[in-house]
Amino acid sequence: MEQEIEPIKECSHTILAIHDVMDILNGKWKISIIACLCYKKMRYSELLREVKGISGRMLSRELKELEMNQLITRNVLNTQPVTVEYEITEYGSTLKSLTSTIAEWGMEHRRKIIGKKI
Repeated sequence: MEQEIEPIKECSHTILAIHDVMDILNGKWKISIIACLCYKKMRYSELLREVKGISGRMLSRELKELEMNQLITRNVLNTQPVTVEYEITEYGSTLKSLTSTIAEWGMEHRRKIIGKKI
């Protein structure tokens, strides 16, 4: 007979998993960076332009943390001057559906609360 997980225990496991995700994707910039890189490889300057409002220092910090968590890779190209590109990893690309879901919810929320379509 299959053992059922108690609802309270299941809730605790769910909350623990959510906390793990939030620890990795904390702050207001990481999900935006991941969303950009899910579409294409980007140079640092492109990310700085695309992620509106982020400072250069914060972008550097967030990129290092995302790389440490194996969500993106930093590729140094053999060019003059040296070019660095950031790319989503196969593991990081598993977050694409999450970023799409968040974006869809955000657009619907904006329509509901503000009454504007993006």
